[in-house]
Amino acid sequence: MTVKGRPTSLDIAHLAGVSQPTVSRALRGSPMVNPETRRRIMAIASELNYKVDKNASNLRCQQSGTLALLFFEDPTPDGSLINPFFHSMLGSITRACALRGFDLLVSFQQLSNDWHADYEDSKKADGLILLGYGDYLRARVRLEQLERQGTHFVRWGAALPGQPGIAIGCDNFQGGYDMTRHLLARGRRRIAFLGDASDHYPEFRERYRGHAQALREAGLAPEPALQVDAISSEGSGRTAAGALLGAGAGFDAVFAASDLIAIGAMQALRERGLRIPGDVAVAGFDDIPMAAVVAPGLSTVQQDTKAAGALLVETLIGMIRGEPGESRSLPVRLALRGSTQ
Repeated sequence: MTVKGRPTSLDIAHLAGVSQPTVSRALRGSPMVNPETRRRIMAIASELNYKVDKNASNLRCQQSGTLALLFFEDPTPDGSLINPFFHSMLGSITRACALRGFDLLVSFQQLSNDWHADYEDSKKADGLILLGYGDYLRARVRLEQLERQGTHFVRWGAALPGQPGIAIGCDNFQGGYDMTRHLLARGRRRIAFLGDASDHYPEFRERYRGHAQALREAGLAPEPALQVDAISSEGSGRTAAGALLGAGAGFDAVFAASDLIAIGAMQALRERGLRIPGDVAVAGFDDIPMAAVVAPGLSTVQQDTKAAGALLVETLIGMIRGEPGESRSLPVRLALRGSTQ
C-alpha cells in the first residue's frame, strides 16, 4: 500500500472507504467511530506511517492535547512522596493517554489557590486527573471550586453520592466485606481494623463499613476498642498496632485499610514476638508490589489498576469533548497469601 508524497488523512479516507472527518475522529479516538472502522483506519495509518500533526489539530479545536496528572504528596520511606499504589496507576494512565493520542503532564499537586488557572486556563492541559487528596474534608473545598469554574477533572477515589465532580474508584465496601469474611472463615473472631474510618477518609470508611457488615452477619458486634485510626503509611500502621497492643485489647487478626498500614502493623507485631499468622493474621488493601515480597506474603484486596487508569483517561477525554461523565466503582478481588493462611 503506497501513496505519492507524504500521506494525508484524505489518502487514508480513500483507502478505508470512509470520509475524511471520520478519519479525523478515528485518529482522535472519538467514540463516534465504531471499533471495527477505527481499527481499519488505524491499520492503514500505521502502514502508511502517517503521523498526526498535533499542533495543527490542537489549533483547530483550541485544545492542548495534553492531560495533567496531579499526585498528592504522601509520606513514604523512600522519599518519593508517591504512594506505591499509584506507581502502577501511573503506568496504566500513561499507556491509555498514548493510545488516545494525548500527552501527559505529571506533577505534584502544588496546593495553589487555583488549579484551574495553573492548568486548564493557562492551556497547559485540557483536563486534570487527581490521584490522592489527603484529608477529603479539607480537599473538598478545592474540588468544589474546580467544579464551579467548569474545570474538566476526574479523580481516583470513593465514588459516593453528593461528592463534587466525577470519581472513579473501587468497590471499597465489598473489599472490606470480602476480606473480613475470609478472616472469619479462617477462624478469626476478634478482628482489629486499622485505618481512619471517618468522613475525612471516605475510602477507609467504606472499607470499615464492609468489615462491620461482615462481622454483624457472623453474629459479632464491631468493637470500638478494636478500631484504631491510621493514615496510609508504614509508620502510621506501626504506631496504630503498637497502640492496640498497648491497650491490652485481645485480637487474633488485623485488617488494615491499606497495605502500607498492614506492613507497618506486621513490624510492630514481630517486635512483640507475635507470629504471623499463627498468633495474629494480617490483611491489607491495595495489593502494592511490596505485598507479595514481605514475609509472609500479605493477603490483600486487589484493585484493577489497569482498568482504573484506562477508565480515568477515557472519562476525562469524554468530558473534554462535551460528553456526560459519571462516577464508577470497579470490582475488587482477594489476593490471598501467607499472612492469613
